[in-house]
Amino acid sequence: DPNANSNSGNSGSNGNLSSRDVQPVVTNTDSDAKLSNVVYFDFDSFVVKPEAQGQLAGHAKRLAADRNAKVSLAGHTDDLGGREYNLALGQKRADAVKRALSILGVTDAQMESVSYGKEKAANAGTDETARAANRRVEISAR
Repeated sequence: DPNANSNSGNSGSNGNLSSRDVQPVVTNTDSDAKLSNVVYFDFDSFVVKPEAQGQLAGHAKRLAADRNAKVSLAGHTDDLGGREYNLALGQKRADAVKRALSILGVTDAQMESVSYGKEKAANAGTDETARAANRRVEISAR
């Protein structure tokens, strides 16, 4: 019974929804203002996470709308591991984002990938939270 809702979690509503009760969902792909410029990676990985797909689709949409727009994809790592290893991992991360954007229709001429390895930390700490913040690719206009 829709009217017997004392324990239904509806906070006193009658359980009937109308179109005025339903709000549209705004996703990152619908608003450049909310589009994050940072893609995060797991430890020792250069696999783009599924949760980054909407974010990358938003960037691809913006870049497809302006074929003269160009971006830099800067790969970063945490402080663990040697300099050369981290430079290579940062490059693999930047290239993974470049491939993902390419699949979504962005031209190679619009993208440049570069690695900073562990040299430009976003967070100087050495705990897991800081390290997770440093495992990233930053997307910036160039």
